[in-house]
Amino acid sequence: MTNASAMLVALGDPTRQAILEQLTDGPLAVGQLADLLPVTRPAVSQHLKVLKDVGLVVDHRVGTRRLYQVDPQGLAALRAHLDGFWERSLAAFQDRTHETRDSDDRDRDDPDRDDPDRHDRDR
Repeated sequence: MTNASAMLVALGDPTRQAILEQLTDGPLAVGQLADLLPVTRPAVSQHLKVLKDVGLVVDHRVGTRRLYQVDPQGLAALRAHLDGFWERSLAAFQDRTHETRDSDDRDRDDPDRDDPDRHDRDR
């Protein structure tokens, strides 16, 4: 699994999404996150570990507390992955519309396209 894929799997959990959303406003401690969310401190710690392991969150010690924040590099990697997915999807759509248009143009240029006996003559 690529790092971006692991990030997407991690973000499949609504609680982890909510934690990441809270951290976009700035660094927070586990207790602060637990106060903002309907989960316990131990649950927040477990979710933060998952987010940290996939590279979406970093932490640093400030005095006796550990503060967590979004890892801009991890978020940039996820964004690049999603941008690439989007670009490939748009290119595939564009290719398909060109194929359909080319096929329609060929059909329009075919003088026998509406002739019901055409199939019999082609044999």
